[in-house]
Amino acid sequence: MERAAVEIDGSVMEGGGQILRVSAALSCITGSAIKITKVRAGRSTPGLSSVFKKLVPQHLSGLQLVSDLCSGSLQGATIGSTDISLTPGKIQSGNHTADTQTAGSVCLLLQVALPCALFADASSQLCLKGGTNAEMAPQIDYTVKVFKPIIEKFGVHFDCDIRMRGYYPKGGGEVAVTVNPVKELQPVIMTERGNITKIYGRAFVAGVLPYKLAKDMSSAAVRTIRKEIKDLYINIQALQEKEMACGNGNGIIIIAESSTGCVFAGSALGKKGVYVDKIGIEAAEMLLRNIRHNGCVDEFLQDQLIIFMALAKGTSRIRTGAVTLHTQTAIHIAERLTQAKFTITKSEDELSSNVTYIIECEGSGATNTHL
Repeated sequence: MERAAVEIDGSVMEGGGQILRVSAALSCITGSAIKITKVRAGRSTPGLSSVFKKLVPQHLSGLQLVSDLCSGSLQGATIGSTDISLTPGKIQSGNHTADTQTAGSVCLLLQVALPCALFADASSQLCLKGGTNAEMAPQIDYTVKVFKPIIEKFGVHFDCDIRMRGYYPKGGGEVAVTVNPVKELQPVIMTERGNITKIYGRAFVAGVLPYKLAKDMSSAAVRTIRKEIKDLYINIQALQEKEMACGNGNGIIIIAESSTGCVFAGSALGKKGVYVDKIGIEAAEMLLRNIRHNGCVDEFLQDQLIIFMALAKGTSRIRTGAVTLHTQTAIHIAERLTQAKFTITKSEDELSSNVTYIIECEGSGATNTHL
């Protein structure tokens, strides 16, 4: 007897791509068929499309990539569709390619594919094409410098080779990722932030944009951070990208590391008609906001860790600032599709005037049956 597909309401909570990504990845890993209804109904244009044209293909490419990874059967995966079904088969290692054919984010493709590839029988090579530094998604530098070192604490190992950077609206970026399989994921405890010991980053221009813009972004960011953090050397390199970039773009990412191995970031991308000083200041303020609360992860890493906490064997505990709607959505889906149990408790912190929260998860202990 085939089990009935688990029905998931695509309009709940965040009502966006988060539901698609977490549901599809967990369907692939657990072997449970899913049916997602009211896809992206929380968005201005429901279905697999959006007023942000660049978002159209990345959800579709992500679903096709997961279906490819698990030899699955995918129904309803067309632009404008509001109902999607995925029936997974066996997870396949080897080479997999996904191309958004726009500036759709390669990082969001990796978010959905990485957990699946961990449960294959051998290593997987993912060739992901699209935008490497795109709006409404992590920049590739965030994925490599912030997401990667933290996710490795769960026992995950992947290599990421940025072959070409791609910017909005053209895309054209390419990232090659090699993922090694795991038998099971270890739980992670991150409750002590420690002191900020290092702040560094990159301010970049690509294409026809002048190098001076990168220097101005960097200077504005350093000035902003200096007002609050006076005793640390801040190294934000100004870079002109030539050979390894497709299209014109500019942006900045600033990373802070703590004495206990926590990593935080603030980032921003250039927009037409916006002074570059403002871009630098925006990234700096985002970083400061994320280290002020004295939690161990920033607001963007928080939701990305949920699926790994849900799959790990044992209890994970992570201290964070305010719990985002993206995180609450990921928890909701993880509890629907696995045996994981999450609790969120408020935690008064004598070192900070801000409230922090402990996200605790009794993981489902997923094991890789192919190893």
